[in-house]
Amino acid sequence: MARRMENGQLIVGGDLGTLALTGVKNFAKRHKVISGSYVFGLFVLLLAGSGTKLTLQQRGQYDHIMSTIDLNAEYDASNRYAHATHAYRATKGWFSCDSLCQRNKARMEDARIVLDDIRAEGYNRMSDAKRVAGLFSEVGVGEVKDSFWEYFQAGKRFAKRQSMWDAMFMGMRSMSRDESFVEYALKMLIQVLINFSMGLVVAFVVFVFGLWSIVKSYQPDPLTALMFFLSAACAGFAFVTTYLLLMYGAAAGGVYGMAKLAETNMRIEQGRRQQHRPVQGGGRYAYGQQRPHYQ
Repeated sequence: MARRMENGQLIVGGDLGTLALTGVKNFAKRHKVISGSYVFGLFVLLLAGSGTKLTLQQRGQYDHIMSTIDLNAEYDASNRYAHATHAYRATKGWFSCDSLCQRNKARMEDARIVLDDIRAEGYNRMSDAKRVAGLFSEVGVGEVKDSFWEYFQAGKRFAKRQSMWDAMFMGMRSMSRDESFVEYALKMLIQVLINFSMGLVVAFVVFVFGLWSIVKSYQPDPLTALMFFLSAACAGFAFVTTYLLLMYGAAAGGVYGMAKLAETNMRIEQGRRQQHRPVQGGGRYAYGQQRPHYQ
């Protein structure tokens, strides 16, 4: 059994719980900022909930401002811009643009300006409605949660799709190299963990970059904006980290359990072979008998 010294204490290599606990303690001591962010994120996840409920007055003001956003005007402007863009591309040559093309280009640019103005007006009114609700309200917390889950599911879809392709190509390589199923399964397990790590980490980074735009849309004061941004970022970090750690733990536990099961089966099989092995004694072979020893 493997042994090593850690801070003057002897640690047995087979005790996975002790090794894991020691590794976590050492990591927390060396990386206090990351560990503190993770613990704070778990605290936010457990106590944040769904945000504060809107009062009747807040709900009335919020709904009234949201109802003033003209969605039909934005829809019509978007259609006009799409038609103008299609007409411009239909008359544009590879390296030239005649008078008709120039007129279509001018119409396209005018339609785009109108569409941008309508969207900016709608965004400003939506921002005013969000300011009435508040950043820590059920509206603000719900919007951030929806954004996080959207990126999180996108990261999982990427990992599953990539793992499917890896399984196919790694299976083809394994057949050409005459590898055993156990070797293929271990390689595939490692590749799946890598894919999920990449997908979820990238999804978390994209979520954090988009988080600030959501925070700004509620027009909070600087201190409130900073507190909410850090809380949401730490909560997302804690959730992604916990999800990956559970995956790593389940994979390691499965591999360890299969290894122990294989070791037990080998011992049982070896014991059966030794028990049924013929041994010469007294001029004839008998099972389970040992040859007498003379001094």
